Amino acid sequence: MADSDERTPLFRNGFNNEDSNNSENVSTDSSFRIPIYGTTSEQPNLRTVPIEERINYTWSSLNVFTNVDTPQSESHLCFCCKRNPGSRGQKKHLLKNISGLAYPGELLAILGSSGAGKTTLLNALTFRSPKSITVTGTRCVNGTPVNSKALTSQSAYVQQNELFIGSLTVKEHLRFQALVRMDRHISYEQRMKRVNEVITEMTLNKCENTCIGIPGRLKGISGGELKRLSFAAEVLTNPSLMFCDEPTSGLDSFMALNVVQILKNMAHAGKTVICTIHQPSSELYAMFDKLLLMSEGRIAFLGTPEAADLFFRELEAPCPKNYNPADYFIQLLAIVPGNEESCRNAVNMICDKFQRSEPGIQVALDSTMKSSEFLRHQDADVWINGSNGNKSPYKASWCAQFRAVLWRSWLSIIKEPLLVKVRLLQTIMVSLILGAIYYGQVIDQDGVMNINGAIFIFLTNMTFQNVFAVINVFSSELPIFLREHKNGMYRTDVYFLGKTIADIPIFVFLPLLFLSICYYLIGLNTEMPRFFVACGIIVLVANAATSFGYLISCVSSTISMALSIGPPMLIPFLLFGGFFLNIQSIPVYFEWLAYLSWFKYGNEALMINQWENVTNIQCPRGNSTCLRNGHVVLEIYNFKEEHLMIDIISLIGLIVAFRFAAFLALLWKTYIDEE
Repeated sequence: MADSDERTPLFRNGFNNEDSNNSENVSTDSSFRIPIYGTTSEQPNLRTVPIEERINYTWSSLNVFTNVDTPQSESHLCFCCKRNPGSRGQKKHLLKNISGLAYPGELLAILGSSGAGKTTLLNALTFRSPKSITVTGTRCVNGTPVNSKALTSQSAYVQQNELFIGSLTVKEHLRFQALVRMDRHISYEQRMKRVNEVITEMTLNKCENTCIGIPGRLKGISGGELKRLSFAAEVLTNPSLMFCDEPTSGLDSFMALNVVQILKNMAHAGKTVICTIHQPSSELYAMFDKLLLMSEGRIAFLGTPEAADLFFRELEAPCPKNYNPADYFIQLLAIVPGNEESCRNAVNMICDKFQRSEPGIQVALDSTMKSSEFLRHQDADVWINGSNGNKSPYKASWCAQFRAVLWRSWLSIIKEPLLVKVRLLQTIMVSLILGAIYYGQVIDQDGVMNINGAIFIFLTNMTFQNVFAVINVFSSELPIFLREHKNGMYRTDVYFLGKTIADIPIFVFLPLLFLSICYYLIGLNTEMPRFFVACGIIVLVANAATSFGYLISCVSSTISMALSIGPPMLIPFLLFGGFFLNIQSIPVYFEWLAYLSWFKYGNEALMINQWENVTNIQCPRGNSTCLRNGHVVLEIYNFKEEHLMIDIISLIGLIVAFRFAAFLALLWKTYIDEE
């Protein structure tokens, strides 16, 4: 660093270093604190982690690669041309030989400019890297290498984007988390006691009965409360290791300080806390126990803030007086547009200097020694191959998971105003309109046509109303489901059954209400058994359509995709219902599709229920071609009275088949996500 040419890039940001040799920077004084909860005595005391459960987390020689496609120019000329195997892509080196360690009782903050590799490192440490990413190296808990399942069972991960069921209250959300995340031997009373403790610890008492909120639809809690709720859900099980991805993003300075104070309290309780921080203030910087500065996928420094100040002083690049050290270090290690080459030379020089320095050598030695200690552990293979061999990753039993998911699903339904109020109003209005249009049909030649049209409108309304009611159920909650499933909270079959069973009361009550209003207004068959049979058929048709909506929702990855493919897929089933096209006229190559149409089975069943044993259809005098009885009406449509039970059984079969296919689609998504 004696050469002025080498020193120039370090001072490219225009900092005034005339006062850089002063003894201490005010913002690095670890005693500097702003009270968050009032006085120090008012700060909540988090549950202390027992010494035997504390975690030293180390990583050694972590390298992360991603494939970068470099297609040849000729591959753009013809889409059918085969790509040269040698041009499939090159590996881009994202993280370069990263080693480090985090101790219990310490808050380790990962700092760096955009593109420095902070999120990539955190994803690698938590085994959450995308499928296109290749990670090499060793990650150890107390000297024992771990895999994804073993680490998940001992750690908690607070992601940057909060994903919640917005119609639940804060307390209801935490109750659900306690039911599925705490060990199965813990009683319900103890779980609820722990929920109340966490609410107090995270200062969520004032909003515990407030809905979390849905953006644009339901006003909920504030951004700072959302962040604290994310922490609350993770600390329910008192994990020994915490990961946080930019917990202060989107918060004002006070709320950011509040959140980091929570992290600091967790560290003081004996937890190992690792987080990435975006643009921390000097107050936040003063709370960090350790810093990990990154640039260009390399470590520029790892140690205490005081050691960082000393390290950059030795490089003759000290932080100016009264300047935020976090801002200074981030800008010092940033790659400035237009000056990339000199910036990279400076960054590489700093990283090389740290790697050869005494703190850098000590970090490499400590992480390597911790990684090699597993050879002396008799149970090393348990951690390498998974937590306790084939032990289930789920804390709660299948029944406990099902009860919790069913409870949450039912709450989200009854507390959703659009679902309860708008759909109820829609059902009443449509049934009244149909009743008014077809009011008082007489059983004559015109009445036969009108009644048949009304019956098919029943089917059409039940289909489109129910398909579009559920077409976004799984696609909208897919990110929440995948996150919670990956965290070992519940199984895929539990989630699917809980969601679908919670919907059953709605999809039974609304069809019954619809038919009860318009059935007698139109003047359909008044024999008492006929009404109840029609109600059963309408309920089956509604649930068959609902099951098909579930299938579309599970196949689709987004709501817009589900809404795009839903209507075109319904048209063939509508055409093969026997009203617009006689079932005998269906082309041979489409007959298989007709067997999947609930319109066909529902239309035939309702027509049989309406016209069976009807013998008094009025005919104009002298008209020999009129429809004189119900049997003739059914013959025109090629429907047969003896098919009534077959149609009912077929509708039940379609409900089961569509839902099973939807479950398989959802299961496939979880399988792809876990790879």
